Amino acid sequence: MKPALLEVMRMNRICRMVLATCLGSFILVIFYFQSMLHPVMRRNPFGVDICCRKGSRSPLQELYNPTQLELSNTAILHQMRRDQVTDTCRANSAMSRKRRVLTPNDLKHLVVDEDHELIYCYVPKVACTNWKRLMMVLTGRGKYSDPMEIPANEAHVSANLKTLNQYSIPEINHRLKSYMKFLFVREPFERLVSAYRNKFTQKYNTSFHKRYGTKIIKRQRKNATQEALRKGDDVKFEEFVAYLIDPHTQREEPFNEHWQTVYSLCHPCHIHYDLVGKYETLEEDSNYVLQLAGVSSYLKFPTYAKSTRTTDEVTTEFFQNISSEHQTQLYEVYKLDFLMFNYSVPSYLKLE
Repeated sequence: MKPALLEVMRMNRICRMVLATCLGSFILVIFYFQSMLHPVMRRNPFGVDICCRKGSRSPLQELYNPTQLELSNTAILHQMRRDQVTDTCRANSAMSRKRRVLTPNDLKHLVVDEDHELIYCYVPKVACTNWKRLMMVLTGRGKYSDPMEIPANEAHVSANLKTLNQYSIPEINHRLKSYMKFLFVREPFERLVSAYRNKFTQKYNTSFHKRYGTKIIKRQRKNATQEALRKGDDVKFEEFVAYLIDPHTQREEPFNEHWQTVYSLCHPCHIHYDLVGKYETLEEDSNYVLQLAGVSSYLKFPTYAKSTRTTDEVTTEFFQNISSEHQTQLYEVYKLDFLMFNYSVPSYLKLE
């Protein structure tokens, strides 16, 4: 059975609500669940257009009032994913909305495409390199045509893409209200193991070894050698987990973006995402976004076979040596991501 069909069967539809917040001298209104406030059309995914802009339809219009039957069927799945986020935010409001407001600095992961009215919140280790490449093509106005011709390191140069925090408060609010906002998520522990493998087991990532590896070894390894303390290039996964669940870690500074929770990076309990794509259905969901944006005739999500990809089987192996106590504590750190994006508790976990 397809993952998307399984997901549909596991979800229930619920109501939407609207939340507005403000902060001191900044008035940053976050349109939480914008069911009644959209200026262009009524947000009814199963109805017909109430009114439309002149010219081509926006991605939001095509998402909530699709003109093509195949898009209508897909829209139902994405409505259920949105409802899952809504439901989780409500059920866990004390945890998910500890911060009642957002500042512009919280929006630095939200990449803006003015031409196609898109906002993409990038999550590291969830195909964000390829999606940044796509956003560079979409915003480049002819500068790029093939996303895979853009070097990976160039895709991560901040100056190549504009993020929402670079706008004024009124401009931020306008774009949050009018543009289609989307993100891509992944099974939380699979993403975590992928981040560990990339940042701590590859010899070329010396900046991470120095910045985080040395700190982790100093705190978590008894009788560490001077070389290990100096290089930080041989962090064990068990030490990485111990570092993540150590209360001192988050008191000291926020998690690095590669292992930060999705709800802390993209704030889905404050910002209403119109589309939640999944790593498990990456190509299908990505091309759906491009279809909504009206560019699918000339732009497709890059596909390639990656032999080193972190799978569920690989993740299971990494967790074999993690104690049940530490597994339980780690699950609590990422619990909202599991619930919000409808990921089951992994079968290999031994929770206390």
